[in-house]
Amino acid sequence: MALNLKVTIDDNSGFCFGVVYAIEMAEDILEESGLLYCLGDIVHNDEEVDRLVKKGLVIIDYDQLQNLHNCKVLIRAHGEPSSTYKTALENNIELIDASCPVVLKLQNRIKNTYDKQDPVFIYGKHGHAEVIGLSAQTNNNAFIFENLEEIDMQNLPTRISLFSQTTKSTDSFYKIAEVLKKNGVEVNVNDTICRQVSNRDKDLRVFASRFDKIVFVSGKKSSNGKVLYNVCKETNPDTLFVSALTDINEEDYKFGETIGICGATSTPMWLMQEVKEKLSNF
Repeated sequence: MALNLKVTIDDNSGFCFGVVYAIEMAEDILEESGLLYCLGDIVHNDEEVDRLVKKGLVIIDYDQLQNLHNCKVLIRAHGEPSSTYKTALENNIELIDASCPVVLKLQNRIKNTYDKQDPVFIYGKHGHAEVIGLSAQTNNNAFIFENLEEIDMQNLPTRISLFSQTTKSTDSFYKIAEVLKKNGVEVNVNDTICRQVSNRDKDLRVFASRFDKIVFVSGKKSSNGKVLYNVCKETNPDTLFVSALTDINEEDYKFGETIGICGATSTPMWLMQEVKEKLSNF
C-alpha cells in the first residue's frame, strides 16, 4: 500500500551564494576545456562532487599542487592561505579564484588585527579549509578552538580579539563571548558569521516545526550541515540525516505523514528534489 506522504522542500535551503559562484565558475571552464583541477572538494557534498568529477573536475591536495605546472586550478569558496598563491606563481598555475567575498573580508580583518599585535582567537573547526586560511593570516599564531573546554581560562591574556569561522552558529559564538567576559577577559567581539548562513537558523526552526518528520540532506563533511541538522533536531526530534538516496528507507516513514526536506548551504537543490521524488514514490 502506498504511504501517501506529503513532501515539501524548503525553498530557503540549498547552496549559499559563495558555493553557487564557485560551481558556476567550475562548470563554465569544464564546458570549455573538459578539465579543471580543484584544490580540495569544491563543496562538502559527495554527490555534487561526483557530478562535477564526471564533467572533468579533478580534486587535488596540497602535495599534488606542488607538482602541477602550466594549468588551471580552482580555489573554492573556503579561501586559501598566501602560500597557495605563491606556489601557483612559481609553477605558472592560473588560479581560478572562487574564494567567497565574506571569507576574504574575514581574512583581511584577522590579518589587520594580528598586525596590531592583538591576540587572535578563532572559533572554528580544527583542520577545516577555511580555518587553515584564517590562521595563516596570523602566521598560524591564532588560537583555534571548537569549544570552551579547549581554552585555559586561568592563563588567558587580559584582552583578546574573538573571530569565528563564517559558518558557525551565531548563538554559540555570542555565548562563548559572554563566558570569556565573565572570566574577566576584555573581548573585542568580531561577528564574522555569514548572515546567509546564520539566518537559516531561524528560518529552519520555523520550517522544521511545520512537519511530522524532517529529512535533512547534507554531506557528512559539512560543518554547516552539522550545525543546521542540530537546529532541526532540537525543533523537531523526528529529524533524519540523509547524505545520499541510499540512506532513505521506506520503513522509517508512516502512512500520510507530512515530510519537510531541507539542507545545508552545501546541499544541491537537485539532490533534495531527488529525495522528494523517492519519498513521493513510497
